[in-house]
Amino acid sequence: MTLSKHIVLVGLNHKLAPLDTRERLAFGSDGLREALSLFTSQGGADGDYGDAGVILSTCNRLEVYTLASCAEEGLDAVCRLLEHCHGESVDAFRSYLYTWTDERAARHLFSVAAGLDSMVLGEHEILGQVTASMETALSQAAAGKVLSALFRHAIEAGKQARTETAISEGTTSISHVAVELARKSVGDLSGCRVLLIGAGDVAELSAEALAESGVGWLSILNRTQRRGKQLAERFQAQAFAWEQLEEALHWADVVICSTAAPQTIIRPKQLRRASVSGRRRPLFLIDIAVPRDVDPRVAQMENVHLYDIDDLGTAVSGSLVERRQEVPKVEEIVAEATQAFMAWYRSLDVVPTIVGLREQAYSVREAEVERALRRLPRLNDRERQIVEAMAKRIVSKLLHGPTVCLKEVANHSEGSEYARVARDLFGVDGKKAQ
Repeated sequence: MTLSKHIVLVGLNHKLAPLDTRERLAFGSDGLREALSLFTSQGGADGDYGDAGVILSTCNRLEVYTLASCAEEGLDAVCRLLEHCHGESVDAFRSYLYTWTDERAARHLFSVAAGLDSMVLGEHEILGQVTASMETALSQAAAGKVLSALFRHAIEAGKQARTETAISEGTTSISHVAVELARKSVGDLSGCRVLLIGAGDVAELSAEALAESGVGWLSILNRTQRRGKQLAERFQAQAFAWEQLEEALHWADVVICSTAAPQTIIRPKQLRRASVSGRRRPLFLIDIAVPRDVDPRVAQMENVHLYDIDDLGTAVSGSLVERRQEVPKVEEIVAEATQAFMAWYRSLDVVPTIVGLREQAYSVREAEVERALRRLPRLNDRERQIVEAMAKRIVSKLLHGPTVCLKEVANHSEGSEYARVARDLFGVDGKKAQ
């Protein structure tokens, strides 16, 4: 298949890249918008980062979808983008990257949206993250026609997987797994004090899971106190002010962190001030934020047990067995969605060629009919209509064969090559929308 532009996916995830690499390359909301503005569809200053783009940045993956003439060009463009945005040398992360194009890229994204590629099989959050990544790219005018359609198909596939299969039944969110890890660490949560740091969607899901587990005491600490109080009121919990971090740490038995802070907020000095090491009961810190909220050095402190997001795989519940049985059904949904998208995508090279061919032929027809009628001034209206109708029929019959052929091959791998040959033969400009 010879396309003028290819969909190129460049990414890294929890399967291939260590946590410290993922957190260095993660995008916050402001950084994400800045990165998207660098794509040429937004008129970036350098014009050097790919034609259109969508960035999916989560705790377990970073994936950049762009358009390029080939996989190598797309990979190089994304590497430059990451170097520019994060100040990281490409040598520090290039070995962890995977690169896929066109159908393979589409199938991967649809699998991601359906929950097949997550640390927790069938997790709920990833579909919302895929949706949010598309919406952010659209808000920055970075996505373009092809990538917008790609992500819409992915979202539809993800929704279909969750409504038509049991892939998301049971414990399927990072938040729920974090709570399950807390329960396995301390035992019965009914006599436990749990502190949630952060008040976003992940913290809200954690609070729901804790309530379902019968937690004894729940507190919430958030940088924006209003949001923290709202979440605390909903779950009948205590709300700490951000300035009360050390007091809250001293109070807690378990801390679950999920903020979007760019740097760690819990360090050894905070725990020393909170007198954690000197108390009898241990402190369990479960950090599910990327970048991390907790300095890894606290794991060396007495009476402190630290888990990060890569430790959550050991806490997945037994419902994973049932969810694995649903994988073939979801894979079938993904395959059908991929086929449907690729049929549309391949047609983008053929349809403009057909339109251009017809426009060119109609333009020639009108010019020649007008010239002929000027040379036959004595024709009456009926005779003029006969000449015009004859010209239309000739053009229609000449276009019929090429048009039928192009339509028939539109959904096949050779369709783009047929379209290129037709454009070369007839001198047609059939530009593919991006």
